[in-house]
Amino acid sequence: MAQRLVGKPAPDFTMEAVTGDGKEFKTVKLSDYRGKWLVFFFWPLDWTFVCPTEITALSEAYEEFKKLDTEILGASTDSVHSHRAWVRTSPADNGLGPVNFPLASDITRKVASDYGVLIEEEGVALRGLFIIDPEGELKYQVVNHNDVGRSVEETLRVLQALQSGGLCAMNWKPGDKNLVAK
Repeated sequence: MAQRLVGKPAPDFTMEAVTGDGKEFKTVKLSDYRGKWLVFFFWPLDWTFVCPTEITALSEAYEEFKKLDTEILGASTDSVHSHRAWVRTSPADNGLGPVNFPLASDITRKVASDYGVLIEEEGVALRGLFIIDPEGELKYQVVNHNDVGRSVEETLRVLQALQSGGLCAMNWKPGDKNLVAK
């Protein structure tokens, strides 16, 4: 049975990562994002079909997330060397190309397991996306089948709803009023 993560401190992590331009390796930790919102997401494997569409879409929306004081971090169970080769290879040659955030390696599969997205028999992660608040509390998670990509627009909508600080009705959009508890 999956454990509930929303409303609790996000599971801590330390992973090796490659910068989005593929030039450097670095260590990323959950504590690096303290004081900012974090969109933390998993994809199953580098060099596949759906994954680059999601990563590219998040990268293209990076400035929108930055305006909301939000960082983005992606992770898979591939090595940092695979990530580096992927971002250094042009999309025309089936690569990812540069992105605007680091790509972390969960090669031990511990972080995917801690976040409840590891498919143990395959050694890869499901498409899990998590929004973590500036204090480190996990506020939102969505996990779906690996055949279906996620929505940047929905991620932005949920992030803005969480940042509104109030009760948000179904289909709430930025600019809508929050509900008042009676």
